[in-house]
Amino acid sequence: MEAVRRLLDLRHRGRAEDLPAVLSQAAPLLGAETAGVLLIDYAQVDLCPLRGTDPGAAEPKPVEGTPAGLAFTSANETWLDGDGDGGRLWLPLLHGAERLGVLELGVKAYPAEATRHDLAVIAALVAELIASRRFYGDAVEHTRRRLPMQLAAEIIWNQLPPLTCQVDGTLVTAVLEPCYDVGGDAFDYAANGDILHVGLFDTVGHGISASALTTLTLNTYRNARRSGLSLVDTCRSIDKWIRAQYPGQFVTALMAELDTRTGRYRRISAGHPPELLLRGGRRAPSLPTPNALPLGLEHMVKRPPEVVEFQLEPGDTIILYTDGITEARDESGALFGPDRLAGFMLDALARRVPAAEMMRRLIHAIISYEAGELRDDATAAMLQWHH
Repeated sequence: MEAVRRLLDLRHRGRAEDLPAVLSQAAPLLGAETAGVLLIDYAQVDLCPLRGTDPGAAEPKPVEGTPAGLAFTSANETWLDGDGDGGRLWLPLLHGAERLGVLELGVKAYPAEATRHDLAVIAALVAELIASRRFYGDAVEHTRRRLPMQLAAEIIWNQLPPLTCQVDGTLVTAVLEPCYDVGGDAFDYAANGDILHVGLFDTVGHGISASALTTLTLNTYRNARRSGLSLVDTCRSIDKWIRAQYPGQFVTALMAELDTRTGRYRRISAGHPPELLLRGGRRAPSLPTPNALPLGLEHMVKRPPEVVEFQLEPGDTIILYTDGITEARDESGALFGPDRLAGFMLDALARRVPAAEMMRRLIHAIISYEAGELRDDATAAMLQWHH
């Protein structure tokens, strides 16, 4: 409880960068010799010591092939025995379903089950402190950035919700690349009562002009949603504002609503690629798309946008994506394509890879497919419904 009290004191007077020192002082109270925080970088490649950690006390650890990385990817504790000289315990730092990094503890012996339960509570508290204190300074951002972030990407990241959210049996998780230079892609979601709202947007162009248009689109989407507008009226509102502020420009979008109680899925595809529906270990037929013109071009037709409805079954997975995913090309020019995307996701589902980890692996597969140089922004979101 003394360790909890010291950590809770940070709620009122501390910054995120003060957390490493408090944890280090509290380590003996936790039965540990050392305690520290490693945060995931934007590219989700390395776990990095939180700014404020004493130099030399910890080094970045790759996600792949390390016990710390396994704790992050599996969202479960991992242990490394020190061959009679104590060992190290890593616990995932989860803010809700969002993976922030890991808590690293140096201990004399593998803790008993009751102690590990208490340490999991401490890890949850640390995650809450990081999430709540991150906006009062730049320590978390400094930690997570391994490369300079371009201004367009700065604008987009500041608009986005957490990458992962889970409400009861429904989960949504997303990924965005190139993380340091994205400009035209974005996603959003909101869980309101029984309805989960999800939107994926792909703005024409790149750079600052694209990020400005994306910002307008995201905030108009949120304003329409919070005003209680229907999907059709939301589409019309975004279209109106794009035409008013950026005449001649457009945004493709897929905006959906899922009734998490009944599994009823409703959506409008405004010039956007069709989502993938995965059911029972197979790819199901795609829903009709597009069923509206891209946002900003709706005035070119007189008919209103059409809403497509579909009944999900428990366990169904929906993959939303921008064309930067399926139009990725290898050195021979072959497209990654929707079939390869479906195969990748079905294989991960069969191996019971956690949803957020599937998306991390997917985006790294896309980067690898294009030999490390993405030709376009690549964004994907996964929606899973269990009832």
